[in-house]
Amino acid sequence: MSKKIGFIGLGIMGMPMARNLLKAGFEVVAYNRTASKAEALAREGARKADSPKELAEECPVVITIVSDTPDVEAVILSKDGVIEGIKPGSVVIDMSTISPRATQDIAACLKEKGVAMLDAPVSGGDVGAIKAMLSIMVGGDAEVFERCRPILEAMGKNIVHVGASGMGQTVKLMNQILLVGCLIGVVEALVFGQKSGADLEKAISAVKGGAAGSWVLSNLGPRIIKRDFKPGFFTDLMQKDLNLVMGAAAEMKLPLPVTSFINQMYYSLQCSDDGKSACSALVKVLERIAGVEVGQPETR
Repeated sequence: MSKKIGFIGLGIMGMPMARNLLKAGFEVVAYNRTASKAEALAREGARKADSPKELAEECPVVITIVSDTPDVEAVILSKDGVIEGIKPGSVVIDMSTISPRATQDIAACLKEKGVAMLDAPVSGGDVGAIKAMLSIMVGGDAEVFERCRPILEAMGKNIVHVGASGMGQTVKLMNQILLVGCLIGVVEALVFGQKSGADLEKAISAVKGGAAGSWVLSNLGPRIIKRDFKPGFFTDLMQKDLNLVMGAAAEMKLPLPVTSFINQMYYSLQCSDDGKSACSALVKVLERIAGVEVGQPETR
């Protein structure tokens, strides 16, 4: 596998992932719609490309991690996109979270050019991206996956091939269902404890080692108590992911009542101008109903 990697998308997740590729000894050619971010990475050893097409012309492996399905379609399939420059035998690894069906369609377009595609969305937030500890769920050809494993291992630790094209995205949407299901339990418990006058930090310490413990409780619970809603993962992006879940569920005629309700709660946050807050800002919806604010000692 080539040591030259094209990397498109240098946001909260993409920038540290690209840095970890540099640290692992890969040669990175970067493109970002906001050019200043690619220039910043260039100062750390990458090379800046002026378009996805230019990047793909010289890189046998291209990684994309952008916000939504239309963004992936734009950087790969549009004029001056990856598909116009990439050579047969190359690989595109999309690490965004997008529609499974759209992923299959993009993969089919690339296949016509002799190019393989892996859908490899990630979980672990900005901390996981910085520490190269991401979970990566990968769909696509198993042989292509094995060839690309060293690249993925530079960015993550729990890397699993989960099936054919589109299945990486399907498993990522399962991840989001599980995540928000855990998160709603955490925020309800914290609001309940706040209203009851409990010491929330001690409460988390008491329960996190038992059956109610979870990564969400241990990692996001303390941040909620401290009113730290600095985004590792935007509310806007979480609601985008939940819209993908609900769209896929509708295609299957599958009811998801709890996830549907949480999706509406995130929409409420967006309507309250909290779209750029961390996804743990979900607690604010319940706080408004309960008339309390988690972490405020005067309400204990």
